[in-house]
Amino acid sequence: MNFPLFIAKRIYTDNKEKRQVSKPVIRIATAGVAIGLAVMIISVCVVLGFKHTIRDKVVGFGSHIQVADFLTLQSSEQYPIQMDDSMMNVLKKIEGVKHVQRYAYKQGILKTDNDFLGVLFKGVGPEFDSTFIHQNMIEGSLPHFSDESSSNKLVISKTIANQLKLKINQKIFGYFIDHQGVRARRYTIAGIYQTNLSQYDKVICMNDLYSVVKLNGWETDQASGAELTVHDFNHVNEVEDQVINQVNRTVDKYGETYSSQTIKELNPAIFSWLDLLDLNVWIILALMTAVAGVTMISGLLIIILERTNMIGVLKAMGARNKTIRRTFLWFAIFIIGRGLLWGNILGIGLLLIQKYTSLVKLDPATYYVSTVPIEFNIPLIILINIATMLICVLVLIAPSYLISHIHPVKAIRYE
Repeated sequence: MNFPLFIAKRIYTDNKEKRQVSKPVIRIATAGVAIGLAVMIISVCVVLGFKHTIRDKVVGFGSHIQVADFLTLQSSEQYPIQMDDSMMNVLKKIEGVKHVQRYAYKQGILKTDNDFLGVLFKGVGPEFDSTFIHQNMIEGSLPHFSDESSSNKLVISKTIANQLKLKINQKIFGYFIDHQGVRARRYTIAGIYQTNLSQYDKVICMNDLYSVVKLNGWETDQASGAELTVHDFNHVNEVEDQVINQVNRTVDKYGETYSSQTIKELNPAIFSWLDLLDLNVWIILALMTAVAGVTMISGLLIIILERTNMIGVLKAMGARNKTIRRTFLWFAIFIIGRGLLWGNILGIGLLLIQKYTSLVKLDPATYYVSTVPIEFNIPLIILINIATMLICVLVLIAPSYLISHIHPVKAIRYE
């Protein structure tokens, strides 16, 4: 029989205790652990949800890796690069690459009878992965984008639609000014999307690759570049290293040089900001663990002092200090375990409410999302529980040595 565990169970389950000090102390200690754990779980799940939601939106517009002309990636101008079937096959065969799609950009102006707005036309082909845009479509539908003919259909953001007062199936003129002069095209609004990522929503219009390539005056096998999606975002740098080794610094038949950049390099400000959130999480985890630990230390010391008489009796009966310390550590584990249970119920319960009701709203102009995003990571939640338990028990080892200074004779007389 585990004697310390047996005694700890009897103490913890004893409801006939005459002394009234330990009961509120146990409740306070349990609440401290529960609240600390709940805050940690909520913080981690919210930050993970926020980071991945924003990251997926940025990736949705620019994919994980972009392969383009060296000058295009170093400036805001668009220089064509050859993206024929042979180059596409080379990119598709790179280990870790999940999907490859061509794209082309062209600056233009959308004009109505009363207003006009400068936008960036993004041309995409039939291989375009429309999952992201479909998830964010709020009106209309996504047309079939071709690289062989023009449909004259546009997909615009809600921001652009509101500024120009546009609706689905409405006609609008697009004007393009370059060395060829001023050219006009008439478009039909096929769909309206909303991502709340303002720097993209303000300017990006989706069009077919054929039209944008022709407006740029490029050859049919040319484009602004190719967007590569990788299987695992955490390995994007390793995949880019392969792109650098196999594609970068090679020259196409028009004399243009291939180069590449990851989405992190293309959007350093956004990803630096997201990385700062990790620091906030670590600070919250440290503070909440400290709060739970200090609460447990205070509770254990009070319980030990209250049980001084019992400690004296146990010592008089031959119990060693080590045995009595283990008894109170087991007692503390029961308190911590109950706190962890309630902490999980509270934290996960609040997260589920937010996930399925979107109760807490945010300003999309500031946070890029209209509601607090939640992402559950079960292994991480389990790890937080284990770490909280271990840390709380470890910080209690030193205070438990107070038992060694309790003299049996004085303790038995203690009231």
